[in-house]
Amino acid sequence: MTHFTDKIVWITGASSGIGEALAKSFAADGAHIILSGRRVDALQAVADQLPTETLILPFETTDYAVLEAKVADAWAWKGRVDILVNNAGVSQRSLAINTAPQVYTDLINIDLIAPIWLTQLQLAKMAEAGGAHIIAISSVAGRIGAPLRTAYSAAKHGLIGYMDALRTEVAARHNINVTNVLPGSVATNVSRNAFTADGSTRGKSDDAIEGGDDPMDCAKAILDAVRNNVPELLFASGMELEAAKLRQSDPDQLFALTHQLGAQIAEQYESGDDS
Repeated sequence: MTHFTDKIVWITGASSGIGEALAKSFAADGAHIILSGRRVDALQAVADQLPTETLILPFETTDYAVLEAKVADAWAWKGRVDILVNNAGVSQRSLAINTAPQVYTDLINIDLIAPIWLTQLQLAKMAEAGGAHIIAISSVAGRIGAPLRTAYSAAKHGLIGYMDALRTEVAARHNINVTNVLPGSVATNVSRNAFTADGSTRGKSDDAIEGGDDPMDCAKAILDAVRNNVPELLFASGMELEAAKLRQSDPDQLFALTHQLGAQIAEQYESGDDS
């Protein structure tokens, strides 16, 4: 028997990228999967590849009026949710000086408020069931201020803060463990789907993402972190890894580095070279 055999794992943003990779990885280890996202066809395509039982539960993460009912449906399927993966989200590629205020509201709703709601609606159920594990997919941008990502960084910083504070309340008392995941560049559609200054979808990727880590490698690291109840997983390499470490070990050096790098990236972006 493996660690996740017969566990019920609910994954948002499960139709592609890290979410899809997690669905495959947990299912390969014996878990039954609840797949959530907006597109039923894409979720079904993932479900068709999984060797264990699945429930397709589509919804828009910011449709707060339906979330309580979706939580009820998820828990009714097998009577529990052992692992909740807050993965759904959207990134950003725009300079703050040009970005419409509504973009901040929309992005923070998707990347911060929605996972808080989905988590809050299940905490009492998880406690009553004897425990659970919550995984929050944040970002290296949740540790450092990243250029072209002011709204995204704000949301991901906030997600880490909420989950860290939540852990202090529920881990020892209710056996609800929390793992924050901070990926760097992973080869997904995150850049293509990113918001631009007016809230439209960017529609193209960038070199860092295209050359990023394999989502399946990220998923493997996440499963290992959950097995070992690791509070925070930093899954990054190169400059991204070093910058995240500097934020804690030598913030002044990080600020000096990002002061120069941010100016260069902003100039490139304004010139149209945003690859």
